[in-house]
Amino acid sequence: MTRDVVLDEAGTSAAEPVREYDIRGGGGVMLHAREWGNPDGAPILFVHGWSQCDMCWAAQVSGQLAPSCRMVTFDIRGHGMSDKPLDPGDYADGRLWADDIAAVMEQTELDRPVVVAWSYGGFIVGDYVRVYGDGAIAGVNLVDATVLLRPPTFAHIGPGFLDNAPNASLPDPRSNIPAIQRFLRSATVRPLDEELWNSALCWNMAVPPAVRGALIAREIDCGDVLAGLSVPVLVTHGREDTIVLPSMAEYILDHCPTAVASWYEGVGHMPFVENAQRFNRELAAFVEQATR
Repeated sequence: MTRDVVLDEAGTSAAEPVREYDIRGGGGVMLHAREWGNPDGAPILFVHGWSQCDMCWAAQVSGQLAPSCRMVTFDIRGHGMSDKPLDPGDYADGRLWADDIAAVMEQTELDRPVVVAWSYGGFIVGDYVRVYGDGAIAGVNLVDATVLLRPPTFAHIGPGFLDNAPNASLPDPRSNIPAIQRFLRSATVRPLDEELWNSALCWNMAVPPAVRGALIAREIDCGDVLAGLSVPVLVTHGREDTIVLPSMAEYILDHCPTAVASWYEGVGHMPFVENAQRFNRELAAFVEQATR
């Protein structure tokens, strides 16, 4: 189901969605999505990370991409305004995650989008390609993305995540609130401005702790998926990321023959916030190349 957004006489504001969607994803879970920018522009699908929501892409949907790109953001299952089932099984099956991406693309009529996947979003894109292949997408931008989750060693995952995720997944607010606060502080080299920090804390806390725990209970290795990709892949990674270590990007580059790297010096886990102007410029160039 779509819900058109009412616009003023001046037309679409770059900071407002042009349309909102309620999408039935894998297993019947309802997903909330928004469309931004130019309805006739080059298509981009944004996939956020663990304990986040689609609000994290504000600097993209309201920035220099808006005039030339048709952008769709959505809250992954268990997050934001999407359904939040508490059964761990709703998060353990890669097919469900794959079906979510396929449903968003189909029901928003995104034709061969570039998929931008941040952090845990790397797993979700891996799930999608494993099931559906890469024929319906034009390219992938992996942004400080995770593609390997192998407990108990957790290779390429840093202390910003490992020191905080267990307590963030506990039901007691006395444990999970401080853990999320620490997690957010570790996400960037420089502190977020107060308004964004407060918003990010709120959207993190909107995710049930049980959902956070269910997401990291999986064991995933997308190495074989990366090796089989035929579309271009841009690997964007902050050199100072302590949540998903730069060695994860090296793992992607070692396994994916179509991948190229863009390293961000002095940047942590959120290059699309910490250096939004450069990120948007590089994404625009990548989209133009991938969709021509």
